[in-house]
Amino acid sequence: MRVLRFGPSIIFLRTPHVDAVKEVLAQIFNVKEIPTDDAIKGSNEFETIVFVTDEWEKETIPPKTAFLLRNHALAVLGSIINAGMPVERVHIESTLIFIRVPERVEEGLKLIAEKYGGEVMGLRDALDEGEVGDTIIGVTRKKLSSPIGPEDVEGAVLVRRDFLSVYRELLLDLPMILFKLLPEWNEVTIKLYDTEKHYEENIERLLLVIEDLDLGFVVGEGWDWDYPRPFMRVPVYKLKLLTWEDPVRVKFLLKGIEYHGYKRLCDIDVFVEGKKIHWTALGKYDSKFELAQKAREELEKNLSGDVLKRLGELEERLAAESKE
Repeated sequence: MRVLRFGPSIIFLRTPHVDAVKEVLAQIFNVKEIPTDDAIKGSNEFETIVFVTDEWEKETIPPKTAFLLRNHALAVLGSIINAGMPVERVHIESTLIFIRVPERVEEGLKLIAEKYGGEVMGLRDALDEGEVGDTIIGVTRKKLSSPIGPEDVEGAVLVRRDFLSVYRELLLDLPMILFKLLPEWNEVTIKLYDTEKHYEENIERLLLVIEDLDLGFVVGEGWDWDYPRPFMRVPVYKLKLLTWEDPVRVKFLLKGIEYHGYKRLCDIDVFVEGKKIHWTALGKYDSKFELAQKAREELEKNLSGDVLKRLGELEERLAAESKE
């Protein structure tokens, strides 16, 4: 589970030749100027958003349009210098950090502000007021592996301190902050069994779903034995998950990777406090196949494109091998 990631680096280029600098940027990086909100939402960790403004501007207030560059800030600045662009000054925006708080967001913002001596405000206000020596902590409920747009950030804390000192403290403090906000976590045990012994592919599929959906922290994993019938012992892969999700929802989502069509690829059981969650507890479904189909539809709505592609590759391979 990811509960913290960086936002993009934000650079302001001040120049008396705005149109010329924009043209060179577009050519060098093969990009187009886009609305600022789209640039923020489309950016990934450590990528760079560039604003080109008149030379007389001093404040780091984002204009309406920007360039989103799929490079880190050092590479971008190196290219700008080497290209000899007519840039008079470079200003850097505050460092942006996103953290995920699934519940009690307002309490989380207040707690972070008190802890780091910051001020709670909206993300746009924080970007307007923050300067190069400041740190902005944006709080969202959304999983951090997905794009984070301004509309997804429910509040921000502007900390007028150097980002390195804030980041080092935040790394240590974040587990404590989350446990204060979410004192009741669920410990879930997941057991995976495959009659055809294709454990490598099935374990990868299981972990892909858990990680991409941010279902929780994996706190233990390994091999164990299960006893489906008296005197019958079978090997199972066992994983312990610490999660803020409802265990019933975890069970439902994992049903989406048990089948490929009507072919069962593996058995996945979910336990809470030693008690197995039965598929009949997940809702009114006529069969396991109907349940698996609904769960798969939910997965396909929420998993990233890269993960869906990898799942498809693994499942085609498993389906083909099972026919041999």
